[in-house]
Order: sequence, then C-alpha cells, then structure tokens
Amino acid sequence: MELMEDRTDSFGIEVILPEDGGEAPCCPHGPTLLFEKVGKGGERGRRFYACSACRDRKDCKFFQWEDEKVSEARLLAREADNQSKRPPFTQQEYCQRFQQFVSLPLHEKKFCEDCQILFMPVERGAHCTHRSTAITATHLRRPSMLLRPLDNKKSNAQYLFTDRSAQFLLDTLARLGYRKVLCIGTPRLHELIKLRNLEEKHKPMKSLLLDIDFRYAQFFSQDEFCHYNMFNHHFFDGEASVAVLNSFLSESGEEKVLMVADPPFGGLVKPLARSFSLISQMWRKMQGSDNINLEMPMMWIFPYFFEPRILECLPLLSMLDYQVDYDNHPLYKHGKTGRKQSPVRLFTNIPPKDVVLPKEEGYRFCPTCGRYVSALNKHCAKCNRCPSKDGREWKHCSACEKCVKPSWKHCQSCARCALPDHPCVNGRGTEGCFHCGSLKHKHKACSLKGARKINTYRPKAKGGDRKAPHHPLSKPKAKKKSGAAHRAKKSAAQFM
Repeated sequence: MELMEDRTDSFGIEVILPEDGGEAPCCPHGPTLLFEKVGKGGERGRRFYACSACRDRKDCKFFQWEDEKVSEARLLAREADNQSKRPPFTQQEYCQRFQQFVSLPLHEKKFCEDCQILFMPVERGAHCTHRSTAITATHLRRPSMLLRPLDNKKSNAQYLFTDRSAQFLLDTLARLGYRKVLCIGTPRLHELIKLRNLEEKHKPMKSLLLDIDFRYAQFFSQDEFCHYNMFNHHFFDGEASVAVLNSFLSESGEEKVLMVADPPFGGLVKPLARSFSLISQMWRKMQGSDNINLEMPMMWIFPYFFEPRILECLPLLSMLDYQVDYDNHPLYKHGKTGRKQSPVRLFTNIPPKDVVLPKEEGYRFCPTCGRYVSALNKHCAKCNRCPSKDGREWKHCSACEKCVKPSWKHCQSCARCALPDHPCVNGRGTEGCFHCGSLKHKHKACSLKGARKINTYRPKAKGGDRKAPHHPLSKPKAKKKSGAAHRAKKSAAQFM
C-alpha cells in the first residue's frame, strides 16, 4: 500500500521515517527511530535517536544525537546490554522445550507466574520459591489466558480482545473466504483460528502471529510465531523469520491472505503505517505482481479519533462502525452507552458493504451509504452520509453545514460548533490563536501556550452575585521537576 507523507503544522516531536539503505543504532527493541524537535515558530531542532516501542525513558533508556560520535567502548557496552535483554531461549529452543513439556505427566506440567515461563522438572529448584500454576491442555491452547498482560500504557500495553470481538473477526474473515490470517499483535484471534481448526467442521485456516511479546514463543511453532516489532518492522530472529513470513504470504489456489493488526493505542501512526506498507510490498512481490495499486487486504484496529492520521498515511482505508472491546481494559467493554462506549474501530481496505456487522448488536445496513452502521448513526440527508464517529447520534448544524457531536452547540462568536464552556474570544476561535487572541499564528505556536487560556465562560461565584476572580494570563503553578528531568532539559537547551 502506498504510504503518504504525514504533514503537520504543530510543534513538538516529529518522527523522521528511515530512508532505504539508512541504518539506525539499535536498542533492545531493534533499530531506533529518528526524531526531530519542531520549535514554536516552525524551526527545526537537533535530531536524535530513541526507542521505537517505548515512549518512556524508564522503559528504554536509549538516547543518541543523530550527529553524535559514539566510542567503540560505548558501542560494545550497548551491544552487551541489548544481548542481556534478549529472550532466554531461541525460537528453536522454545519449540524443543514445548515438545518435551507436552510429553510430561500432567502433575509435572508447571508454569512459573513470576518468571512467566513453562519450566521442566529439572528446573524446579530455580522456581521453588516462586508462584506456580498447574498446566492443562486448555492453557496450552489459550496462552493469552495464562500469560500476565503487559500493562505499561506508555510502551507496550497489552489489551486482549474479548471472545465476542475475536469471534466476530474470525467469522467475518471466514465468510469473506480468507484462509490465511497474518495476526500482528492479535494473539486472541490467532488462538481462536487454531481452535477452529480442531473442530474439523470448517475449511482449515492458517495463522501466523507477529508479536513483540516473546513469551508466546513458548507455545507456538516456528511457522506459527515470529518475534516482531511493528513500530520499526524488525524481526528479532532475522532472515529466518523473514523467510517464514514470505512463505506465509504466498497464495495458492483459495488461500487468500489478510493482515489484522492491533497496535498499542498510544503508538505512532507513521511508523506503523510504514511497517504495514512494507508487509504489503512483500505480499505483492510474492504474488509476482508489479502493480503498485494492488493492495494486501488488511484490518487495522485503532481508536476512531486517529482516523485523520491513518487516512493521511493510508488513504485507501475506511473506518467501520464496529466497536472492538477488550477483556482487560477498564473502559473499552461491550454494552456501555454514550461517551463510555469503546472508541476502537476497524480500518480496512475491504469494501465496507462486504463486512456484515451483527444485527443482534444493533448494527444496520444503510442503503444510501452502502455500508453497515451503528443503531444511532442516523443518515443525514444534508451531509449525505451517516456521520457519527463515536456511536452516538450526531446532529446537523446548518451554520457549520455539517453534523457535530450531540454535546456541541454553535457559538456565534467563534462561528463554529464546540462544547458550551469552550475558550471563546469574539470570533477568533477558528482563525488565529485562542490563547492570546492574535490572528498571526495558531494556538499551537503561541508563546503563551503555558498560560491559562482566555475564557469568556465564567463560573458563578458562591454567595450572591459577587464575581469570581479571573486572571486570564496567570500561569498555573508549575510542577516541580525531578533532577533527571531538569538536567535533560538543560542539556537539550544547549543544542537548540
């Protein structure tokens, strides 16, 4: 799939996608990504390399300026650190251990909850003080029920599909005739496909799981699992895993291939889109086609508010109304209403009319739009589409000439729809800056961004009609920075 350039006029940190042939230094998560700081006036800062998978330096401490000269001793120390954080066994060794494990008597099959590993009877001494669990055949078929989910929200937070969502995906793919499913970060779907094959009631389906969680290597063979980082398209086992993927992507007869990806919600869209595009290129090459318009069928599962970024990178995708929910997420669960509904959606290049959403969950087919939509997503004759993104019924604003969220109201001063208590300064809400009122720049480039926004909304003061004090440009009390954060800011300022 063609990857479009992601342009932004905001300031902050921007990722610079690697060019062909360029090599980046490596951290324990594979090749790092190149970042660039963009100043408030659009000026470019000094570029640096940082981890592709972790946004918090506490999870991965790697940092290197792009033009920094690194000594040989430091390179050797870095390589030693990377090796020390590799999985304890190779993929082949994991497979051999699994074959030995399944042949053990039932009472000797144990899993260490502290080390998150299946251990052999001879290794019992190393785990004797740890918590352990007896293992059954069900555990081996559903390892996602056994393994403790990764829960770091700033790096590789691991949320797992409910069986309802995973079963919907499986039934949909089977009905559409796909016999091979490339599961990127979707272990629950991978497991259900394998369980479905055991029933012998349907045509068999093949599945390959690509995941950064190497713990799954304990349960799947080398042609069923590859240790993979979707943010930098890195295979930790090198060419051996690339060969496995190439073999899987080849189609013969009725074996149509589809990619299903469920990245961490806070992941950067541009690197993800690049990885999925590279896989699509591999698929196209395996089909023996030079047609750059030939797209690998895919489903990208991500929150709906990332739609503009996703479509900017991969414009051929379209967002469906289906709400994906998760077992271990406190909010994204089935059955909630209003703003509490799951915001996670399916982005796909499959024609929307072909993806039949379940009527028993309230979805219906809109003949005008030619796709299935949620129950409250009513068709708007003026917009000529079903406009809702969040599952609620949106309303049409004649002044804005578009449908907006039900909680928004049209503001005559701003000449736009917004929340009733939004920052508003006499029509300068859409043009210019609503921080200082200047028409010469946007609020994201305002030098007063740290100050409190100018706000015409006044909360009522207690005790009669006395006015509440209002300090439009008073700065909020700054949080006290840690010593490490202060030193990092001071060091970065020297190079800007």
